[in-house]
Amino acid sequence: MLPARNANPGLLDGLIAAVRAGLSGLAGIAALVAPIALRIALAMPFLMSGMTKWDGFLQLAPTASYLFEDEFKLHIFGQLYDMPAPDLMALLDGIAEIVLPILLIVGLATRLSALALLVMTGVIQLVVPEGWANFHLPWAALAIAIVAVGPGPASLDRLLDGLAGLASDGNA
Repeated sequence: MLPARNANPGLLDGLIAAVRAGLSGLAGIAALVAPIALRIALAMPFLMSGMTKWDGFLQLAPTASYLFEDEFKLHIFGQLYDMPAPDLMALLDGIAEIVLPILLIVGLATRLSALALLVMTGVIQLVVPEGWANFHLPWAALAIAIVAVGPGPASLDRLLDGLAGLASDGNA
C-alpha cells in the first residue's frame, strides 16, 4: 500500500488566488485598451478612404463626385439604382469619412460616431454587396461593439463626463 500523499491545500489555494488576481489585472488592462483598439480599428479604413476624397482643405476631389455619379450604384432587390443627389452624397461622404473617424479616435461623441459609421457601412453594403465578409461584417461588428461598450476610460467623452460631474457637484 502506498503512503498517503500529503498535499498542501494552502499552496493550491494560493496558486488559484494568484491566477485569479493575474486574470483580474489582465481584465483591467483590457478594459482600458480594448475600447481604444476598437475605436482605432473602425476609424482607420474610413479615414484612409476619406483622405482620398479631398484635393486640399475643403476642396473635394473630382474623383469623389465621379464615383457617386457614375460608378457607385445601389444594389436593391436585384436591381441597380443611381445614387440620389450624387454631388451632395460625395460631399457628405467626404466630410463624414474625415470627421467621424477623428471623433472616434479621440473618443468624442463616440457612440453616435460609431452608429453613423454603422449606417454608412449599411449603405456601402448596398453599393458593394460582395464586400460583406471581408470588410462590412467586421466594420459592423466593431461599430456595434463600440456602441455597446462605449468610449472607454481613455476618451474625451469620459473626461467631459467627469468634468460635468464636478460641475454638478459645485466643485468646478
